This record gives sequence, C-alpha cells and structure tokens, in this order.
Amino acid sequence: MKSRATAQFRKLFAELPKQVKDLVYRHPALTSAMMPPGTLGTFMKTVLVTGVAGFVGFHLAQRLLQSNRRVYGIDNLNDYYDVSLKQARLQQLQYSPGFTFEKLDFSDRTTLATLFHNHRFDCVVHLGAQAGVRYSLTHPHAYVDSNLVGFTNILEGCRHQQVPHLVYASSSSVYGANTKVPFAVGDPVDHPVSLYAATKKANELMAFTYSHLYGMPTTGLRFFTVYGPWGRPDMAYYKFALAITQGKPIEVYNHGHMQRDFTYIDDVIEGVVRVMERPPQPKETTDAAAAAPHKLYNIGNHSPVELLRFIEVLETELGQQAEKRFLPMQPGDVVATYADVAALQADVGFQPNTSIQEGLHRFVQWFREYHQ
Repeated sequence: MKSRATAQFRKLFAELPKQVKDLVYRHPALTSAMMPPGTLGTFMKTVLVTGVAGFVGFHLAQRLLQSNRRVYGIDNLNDYYDVSLKQARLQQLQYSPGFTFEKLDFSDRTTLATLFHNHRFDCVVHLGAQAGVRYSLTHPHAYVDSNLVGFTNILEGCRHQQVPHLVYASSSSVYGANTKVPFAVGDPVDHPVSLYAATKKANELMAFTYSHLYGMPTTGLRFFTVYGPWGRPDMAYYKFALAITQGKPIEVYNHGHMQRDFTYIDDVIEGVVRVMERPPQPKETTDAAAAAPHKLYNIGNHSPVELLRFIEVLETELGQQAEKRFLPMQPGDVVATYADVAALQADVGFQPNTSIQEGLHRFVQWFREYHQ
C-alpha cells in the first residue's frame, strides 16, 4: 500500500503548478500533512551543494531539483575560469523554486558556521574546491585555503549540526605515480605528484578521522576526468574545442602518448545521487579502519581512451581537423588513469558506461549553442 500511495503522490505532485510547489517547499509542516507515510524523505530532503556554480555542482543541483529535492547552493564565484560561465549555470538553476543560492566562501570559518547554524541539511555534497593540477604548481596557497582549511570548516559544520551524510569530491589524481591498473580504492595512494592531489588525499584522511572520532558518515568520490556540456574551460577537451573552432593549434602533451578514463557528466551524477542515498554505517569490529562509517569509491568509465583517439572523435563531431603541437610531459601530470569501479557497482548497482562518441556528441551540441 505504501508504494502505491507513494507513486500516486509523485504523480500528483509532478502535475502541480510551480507556484503551489513553491508553497509546499517552503512549508514543511504542510508537506508532512499532505504526504503518505514514508514519502517525506523522498520529497523534502534539503541538500547543501558546495561549488554549485561549478561543472559537477551545477549538474547535481539540476538532478536533485528535478527529483523534487530542495537545494541550498553556495559558491564563491572565483575567477579561476570565466565567471560568466558560472553565472550562466546559476541562471539555469534559478528557475527552480526549490533552489536557494548564497555567494559564500567556505574557507571563511565564521560565515560557514553561521550557515550551518541557520539551516538544517539532510545531506551535504561538498564539490567546491580549488581545482586543476597545473595551477597548483603556481598557486599553492589557493589549494591550502580552499581544499584544506575550507574542507576542515565543512567537516566541523557537519559535525556540530549532525548532518546525516557528507559526500565529498576526491580525485583520481590521488593515485599519482601508481603503475598498477586499473586503480582500485584499496591501492596505496602515498605518492601524489601534485599539490592538488596531495590535498585530495588529505581530504580523505581528514574525513576518515571525523568518521572514526565522531561516528559521522562520510563518503569520498574519486572522479576520473569528467567531461560534458557546461564543462570547465580549463579542461583539455574544452580547450581543444575552442582552439579547433578558432583555427588555432592544440597542445598535446607527452606527444599524445596518454590515456584517460573519460567519464561523462550524467554518469558521474548518477553515481553521486546513488551514493548520497547510502550513508555508510558503523560496524561492530575491533578494526578501526573497518568500523568507521567512511567509504571511498572510484567514479570512472572503466575504459581508458588514448588521447589521440579522443581528439579524433572530437574532430569528427566538430567537422574540423586540429593542428597539433606535440609537447613533452608536464610536471604534475600522469601517463594514464583507469578506474576499477567494482566497489561502486557492488554497493549501489551502477557503473558509468557512456561512450566517448555519445558523450562528445552531446558536448559539441551544447558547445555550439553556448558559443554561437
């Protein structure tokens, strides 16, 4: 009976005008009275998404809003890349009545503490960070402020407000100089080759510590080369597309002898959403590592692609040939990434599988529209 009532409610709720939905979102008591037993969590979860104007944060917020969740998004809108793209993403989200945005820098301890004091979140998805491997070579303090100080502030906010689940972005960069492939979450990750990677490894250690000390459920996601519409213009595929359409040469490092486990954005978001719904549980064991409610997952396509093949597919989709400038390996870079996603598949029943042909086709469709 509960499943039938839930299905009926979902159908009726989806048909409501936006003005009525907005009223429901803003009055939890009204919603509780309207919903069949057991459906409140489905419709009234309030999720804090940090870095909501960023690539992954924007897509996650969209997905959650489409699922009738409320999203409280924060972002400092820094100028690491074109702020107008971040603002354009936010504009897409502002149409949803369940979305609230606050410009906020989570490395500011006082401001973030006030946010957690004034609001209650059913889940926090921490996607905000100072990104970029090469940028970390020249701007190290930006990574310390955002990825270390800022992450500590997030952990403290979740601890004091007893947030049921913190999901945070790690990176495939933590695998650093590892040569064993595919990369598995149980592999040693003690040799990062960039400061960015080191801060992400530190995040995993910090989150585990909070899970161990305070019983706080935390899950880290090691993303593998995410690409797709509304992507980051500092990423290679986006820079390639811009250069090719402008008739400029593209820079191909390590003379093209590189592999990446390119992962399409929709697959990443599906993995994030499924993980959000499964907070780790503490276990009764004397093994501290196993007892703490902390998990790590790779989110990758489990199918590495040669960089030159990736460029070839992009050329086909754009209908233009690239002028290639072959260069040596860059400091902080790695030759190959390859995700073992067995744990993700076993625990949440999903693994990414979008081909680069389909993924780049969708990216180029968006790219042409956005840059017309």
